[in-house]
Amino acid sequence: MPVKRRAVLKFKEMLIERLLLGCSLLSVLTTAGIIYVLLSETVGFFKEVSIWSFLTDTQWTPLFTSKHFGILPLLSGTFLTTIIAVAVAVPFGLISAIFLSEYAASKFRNIVKPMMEILAAVPTVVYGYFALLFITPLLKMIIPGLSGFNALSAGLVMGIMIIPLVSSLSEDAMHAVPMGLREGAYALGSHKIQVAFKIVFPAALSGIMASIILAISRAIGETMIVAIAAGQQPRLTLNPLIPVETITAYIVQISLGDTPHGTIEYKTIFVCGMILFILTFALNVVSFKLKRRFQEVYE
Repeated sequence: MPVKRRAVLKFKEMLIERLLLGCSLLSVLTTAGIIYVLLSETVGFFKEVSIWSFLTDTQWTPLFTSKHFGILPLLSGTFLTTIIAVAVAVPFGLISAIFLSEYAASKFRNIVKPMMEILAAVPTVVYGYFALLFITPLLKMIIPGLSGFNALSAGLVMGIMIIPLVSSLSEDAMHAVPMGLREGAYALGSHKIQVAFKIVFPAALSGIMASIILAISRAIGETMIVAIAAGQQPRLTLNPLIPVETITAYIVQISLGDTPHGTIEYKTIFVCGMILFILTFALNVVSFKLKRRFQEVYE
């Protein structure tokens, strides 16, 4: 190879390496910038509000004359809608994944799986109005005392939204299990359902658990569905039939522009953002640890 051409190739490789390094640093610096903004505003908030009252007060009324800054009502609303969503998404998602991986023909799988993943591409504001204008009236026919804004309809629709996340990632994990494990089980006389639940499912458990935790993280961070369908009334309750307010819905409420910049009320959105960041970060770390700990390495 001529020296000139070798020099050109070396320069191109160096350029690509620097470009990739720059992209990596950009993502790291963006994350650091987000943490800095949240942390600086959170420190300013806690100079005026004690951490103890923030963590133990059962009222959240920063916009009222009598101000209370207890995060518990927002956390209860967030966890309530998330629990409902996970209770819907996990069973249906895993059943779909097992069917597509172990029972469906490859042609059927190649058609149905992309169709299911279309659900993930629907804008969440559409899901929000679907929950408010379709699911809530439908539930009122079954539960007459149901409020017009409630955690139940929001949680159910959130569960529908994250079904593709659980189904797709779990199916990928089960589909990656070596065929030799299945063939060995069949050779010993196992039925297909035994192979699916006693061989394939445990072997793919790391990917399945990771998909469930990522789905929980996605549900916690959901904004538009809960802002539209769950109401904006912070309550410390586990009753899914009444209006609640989640952390993300409160951030939307304050971000509409009516709250003066720099006030204690304005700083609450950064504190809520920090709580949300910590929750989702912790869930993602747990997902990564589970995947690393239980992942089987096949040759």
